[in-house]
Amino acid sequence: MSGGVGPTCNDISLPKEEAYEHKQSYVAASSKTNTKYPTTPRKAGFLSFRQLNALAIIIIFSASGMVSPEDFAFVFFSLFYIYFMSKVAFPTLHPSKEPPVFTTRETKLLRLYVFVAAIIGLFLPVAYIFHGIFEGDKEGIKAATPHVFLLSSQVFMEGVAFSDRFSLPIRAFVPVCYNARRIFTIVDWLRTEVSKEYGGSKRRLYVGRGLAIANLAFWCFNLFGFLLPVYLPRAFKRYYSGRKVED
Repeated sequence: MSGGVGPTCNDISLPKEEAYEHKQSYVAASSKTNTKYPTTPRKAGFLSFRQLNALAIIIIFSASGMVSPEDFAFVFFSLFYIYFMSKVAFPTLHPSKEPPVFTTRETKLLRLYVFVAAIIGLFLPVAYIFHGIFEGDKEGIKAATPHVFLLSSQVFMEGVAFSDRFSLPIRAFVPVCYNARRIFTIVDWLRTEVSKEYGGSKRRLYVGRGLAIANLAFWCFNLFGFLLPVYLPRAFKRYYSGRKVED
């Protein structure tokens, strides 16, 4: 997650592991060829293992009937919108014209950041939802599902955007867009956890509230402390510098 839990160094995309892998391929290639810019992003083709996992979660949650029509509409809209933006506003440059966004040292720190994001944003909430099935906590499940569904969709979309079909601004757009949307779902989740009347164990009640608070704090920082002030400006700077080179 690029700042997400996907490649989206990006959201975290959650920039992320694929962006990191891309950066590593650039380091290795540049040592052999002395090229100034990174090698091409992966070519569009088969889905990655991370995307398949995200797609499995999307399908399971969709089949459960717990995903709202608004969340479905948001995902479909984002898919068509990135294609529209890639054609109208930010066309893809020649791969050799797009410099890397992060240095090797920054990439190592981002790997750890993405790992923490995956635990807080995906693994623990999924475990909380499945535990709620056995505990009969329908309110908690219903409140946590939108965040997990949208985060899984973000991971999938970051994998789609990190290909040779899309430019850096488009790859940055995915985590920023999804992160902003998910903050509203997390606020609703926290509101439900605080106000719900749950007759089960108090431990689950406290865990649910703590998990919602942790996600709200983490993803607010990710959006306002990393994606908007750091990742997005760098992506635009690299993109437009690449356009000058191309021109």
